[in-house]
Amino acid sequence: MILLQAMKEQFGSGSSLNEVFSTIATRRRYEVWFLRIGLADGSGAWWFRYLLMNLGRDGCRGNPSTLPAQVWATWFPKAGSPQTFVQEFSLKDLQLSEKGQRPFYFRVGDNSVEQHSCRGNISVGGHRITWEIRYSSRYSVTLSSKGWIGFSRTPHSDARFSGKIRFDHQTFEGDPLGFGVQGHNCGYRHRKFWTWTHAYFRLPAEPPTILEALIYEMPLGFVFRKAVLWHEGKEHVFRDLREISDVRKIFRWDFRCIARDGFGLDATIDGTGPNLHRLPYKSTDCKGSFEVTNNSLARAALSIKRPDGRIDSLETTDGAVLEGAGI
Repeated sequence: MILLQAMKEQFGSGSSLNEVFSTIATRRRYEVWFLRIGLADGSGAWWFRYLLMNLGRDGCRGNPSTLPAQVWATWFPKAGSPQTFVQEFSLKDLQLSEKGQRPFYFRVGDNSVEQHSCRGNISVGGHRITWEIRYSSRYSVTLSSKGWIGFSRTPHSDARFSGKIRFDHQTFEGDPLGFGVQGHNCGYRHRKFWTWTHAYFRLPAEPPTILEALIYEMPLGFVFRKAVLWHEGKEHVFRDLREISDVRKIFRWDFRCIARDGFGLDATIDGTGPNLHRLPYKSTDCKGSFEVTNNSLARAALSIKRPDGRIDSLETTDGAVLEGAGI
């Protein structure tokens, strides 16, 4: 028991979910660690990505705009249009923990991400963004795990962030700095379509309620569907997710589902509005790019139906992220 407690204190909740899957010899694969930080002062949200792609072929060899290690920073201001900055690095700049090793680390240039912290220092297009951030959580989850095909993991689902972000002459600092999610995804290729959301509902005298949901295409015409709700410190898993609206027509996701434990859920994640952002992602076969839509200041509303008939209604005006591709 003492040893188990010591391991928990050293590695923390969800520590294995951040372990590196790729190796330097991997020729075709993307792997990404990301953070969505909704700022505590309500001024906006930051989205950071630490990306590896095709390490064994040096990214897309011969294409200088697709190097194998990349650091992304996207600013979603409450008032204004989102801005994305991407800095790329060669393999000689990369330090990476071994596959399956704990604690894990990804270091490139003056940038790094580890189990409970990350930092960044990038200069792109005349702008400089730096950050020093720590995070902690009580809940982690694996949404999807398909072996070498890919996975979607959330080592810190109810993340609380502290630290400092500087964007040119603007500084964001606090403890807490913000709230959100730290995730880890990997795949042989990106899916032809997917829709994903994470919503963080801050409650005044209770732990937060967290919703994460994902659908994506699978071989032979099948579609993966799963939603996970963490409410009042308990997990509820939904696999019969039924979409009510068509997110491809309007960037709003309405769905309904029922868990085996009798809990029901109606969810609306609204990603429309001025914070909707479209970004090009490079395909792992190096044959082109595709568009990903992200709103990290999305609105969300939940109706949680308990087995005894009681209903909990929750809403956030900026605590959710909605992302989709192939829509």
